Amino acid sequence: MVRITLVRGDITAEHADAIVNAANSSLLGGGGVDGAIHRRGGPEILDACRALRASRYGKGLPTGRAVATTAGRLPADWVIHTVGPVWSRDEDRSALLASCYRESLRVAAELGARTVAFPAISTGIFGWPMDDGARIAVETARAAAAAPVEEVRFVLFDEKAYAVFEAALG
Repeated sequence: MVRITLVRGDITAEHADAIVNAANSSLLGGGGVDGAIHRRGGPEILDACRALRASRYGKGLPTGRAVATTAGRLPADWVIHTVGPVWSRDEDRSALLASCYRESLRVAAELGARTVAFPAISTGIFGWPMDDGARIAVETARAAAAAPVEEVRFVLFDEKAYAVFEAALG
């Protein structure tokens, strides 16, 4: 069974085999976690993302999918980019959010990653309620993680997010 751990901190400082980026579909950087990963990881990540756009993802990475690149200057081997859904009051998009975690873990397993660090996907500017986002993240990680992944680490930016994930892990 996979070990799920919580860390309060900055995902760009995490030592893990793979760090998951809450990317935008362009794969070319943005705000929040995405911008921080691109800034700290350096131009190698952007170069790899541009190569993906020039080949398989000319129209961008679809929501709920995941793809890996180098981690550049980050303390990881890979960055797994996934595009979370924007929360909607009128449409249930929870399957897309679960797919972000599931697909990221599938890519991590294919890479041979043992430790995978996730942010709280879609809970920032995409407006997903933290309690529901945490529930989906934890349930999906428990169900989807498979060898060689040994640890799924949720790296949470503040105490409030940490407390909500701790309750979901409960």
